[in-house]
Amino acid sequence: MTNNITGRVAVVTGASSGIGAATARQLARGGAKVALLGRRKDRIEELAAEIGGDALAVVADVADQQSMRDAAATVRAAFGSVDLVVANAGVMLAAPFESALTDEWDQMVGTNITGLLYTARAFIDDLLAAAEQGGQADLVLVGSIGGHTVFPNYAVYTATKAAVAHLTRNLRAEFGPRGVRVKNIEPGFVGTELGAGMQDEQQRAGLEQWRTAIEILEPRDIADAIAYAVGVPQHVNIAELVVVPTQQG
Repeated sequence: MTNNITGRVAVVTGASSGIGAATARQLARGGAKVALLGRRKDRIEELAAEIGGDALAVVADVADQQSMRDAAATVRAAFGSVDLVVANAGVMLAAPFESALTDEWDQMVGTNITGLLYTARAFIDDLLAAAEQGGQADLVLVGSIGGHTVFPNYAVYTATKAAVAHLTRNLRAEFGPRGVRVKNIEPGFVGTELGAGMQDEQQRAGLEQWRTAIEILEPRDIADAIAYAVGVPQHVNIAELVVVPTQQG
């Protein structure tokens, strides 16, 4: 494998914590300029200060199309055209279907599906231009093994992640022939803030039990996987990559 990260301009959504923050650090260590997109201004500014001069904090909401358009303009003004996008922002809010709060459904659909669409649309012209000029161009969508498996009380969340998987396949068919590598990274249990905001206390406690029952992944494990997937030679696309704790099977 060659290092195809140095000198690239990357965007990472959901960079406030967890997988997003770890990925931003990893890409910066690899030599990329990294735009950190997130809603929590203090978090992304702190991370940008930690990374240094090749990091830019941009407050943005992936579920708001104009916010993403504005963010894209800010990134281009600071770093130039983007050639690597990691659409990582996501939420997981579990509850029994018959008692779930429908605003939690709206939040998951808005972030996990619509947010990925708005992110990809905001930067796809940059990616296509990079590919047309013979350079690397990567669109990474962070999904979940939930898109392929069944978890009671997680019906809407897993449905959004199944949508991410199929969206990736279709965008790959559309943009692969034009030189843009579209890929889906699907983690299993990872130690992140994902799920912390769910309002069903029983489901939140159950999630914590799952995460403590085995040795789970750390955010840096997924960041390593993403860095590997975008670092391979241009003619290779790691199209779908499932990364789970060994004990998860």
